[in-house]
Amino acid sequence: MTTQRFDSSDSSVGAARAFVAGVIVDLPAAVRDPVVLMVSELATNALVHADGGFDVSVDRSATAVFVAVSDRGGGTPVIQSPPTSESHGRGLQIVEALSDGWGASSEPSVRPGGTTVWFRKSVVPSDLTPA
Repeated sequence: MTTQRFDSSDSSVGAARAFVAGVIVDLPAAVRDPVVLMVSELATNALVHADGGFDVSVDRSATAVFVAVSDRGGGTPVIQSPPTSESHGRGLQIVEALSDGWGASSEPSVRPGGTTVWFRKSVVPSDLTPA
């Protein structure tokens, strides 16, 4: 597992995207692009809803990419259903739609004093075949 810490600044979301993209650079765009988008959503949530920055962890296997974003804020993330006139609040909807599983934990054993949101994106053999 590869982990990087990001401070609480606007540039951290882009830096988190670049970090994850670098770890999975060899995967096809059909896998890489949704993973990077989901990281962007979770990193943005960490900045908006917590203080003190966040950590991003990436773990790979032959069949999946696992990403966790841990912040220093409390609470339990929930999927929202904002009205179409609202420009925010759809990050977890995006993660749910693009991932092959996701979850959240505020358990102290996972992230003392904070919250971790994770997702898994499968890599199937057809994803690795050149077009």
